[in-house]
Amino acid sequence: MQIFKKKSNIIISYILITFGLASYTFAWAAFMLPSKIISGGVSGISSILYFLLPIHIPVGIMNLFINAILVLLGFKMLGSRFGANTIYGIVMSSVFFIFWQQVLHIENLFDVSEFGGFMCAILGGAICGAGIGLTFAMGGNSGGTDIIALIVSKFYNISPGKVIMYIDIFIIGCSYFVSHKVENVVFGYIVMVTMTYVLDMVIDGNKQSYQVMVFSPHTKEIGEAITQEVGRGATLLDAKGCYTGNDQEVLVLIVHKTDKPHVMQIINRIDNGAFVSVAKVQGVYGKNFEKLKL
Repeated sequence: MQIFKKKSNIIISYILITFGLASYTFAWAAFMLPSKIISGGVSGISSILYFLLPIHIPVGIMNLFINAILVLLGFKMLGSRFGANTIYGIVMSSVFFIFWQQVLHIENLFDVSEFGGFMCAILGGAICGAGIGLTFAMGGNSGGTDIIALIVSKFYNISPGKVIMYIDIFIIGCSYFVSHKVENVVFGYIVMVTMTYVLDMVIDGNKQSYQVMVFSPHTKEIGEAITQEVGRGATLLDAKGCYTGNDQEVLVLIVHKTDKPHVMQIINRIDNGAFVSVAKVQGVYGKNFEKLKL
């Protein structure tokens, strides 16, 4: 039974990765390429070459070719760090590029000429971010400049994130030679910012947790109710009031965002005069939360 469950989880994750890559490439083919707005990554390099080379090599084929070189370089420089998800992401993103552009001709079916460059940048960046965010959340990726970033960070004391940012800034800057319009370069940076923001929302949004601190004479009763009804652990800390000098107990608990409304209802039900502090936490690792990854 456990084997079937594991297999079904893998199938679902690959379905979602595929949908994410389809959304990501759709944003490029439908909104960005027809407007000659180019963002970063290997997709950006492939798009620039598509417009500049005398022979228009499809973005999907160029994307596959460049990624294949990067993967081979990565294997040589970094060893076998690239799993099936990376290869699958590279192949599927290239296939979807070809499907949207060469098979479906999405630019003819989905006319964005009336949207304007700014709207195309916002919509393209948002859909790109949502698609690639879903792909990342399911453990997939589309290869690309992250391989270069890993190689550079191996030999130089610089984080992969910074390397990717510098590469993307450079690629978008080079897009000026495609349209010869400064505004399209600016739109490319808007895509990058929008995509990053939406990507973070997709990845971190479902994992958002809160730290709740409760100051009340009924902390023990509140903690027991939360443990029984919500199924979350709670901790009582010994504290002392600076003004009154009285000893008291403070209830501390970490809850998922879906549990927060129920927790607040319990606190209000038992002591509607309780002093409550609620703060978002960047990450929670351990039992019933995320696994700590090094």
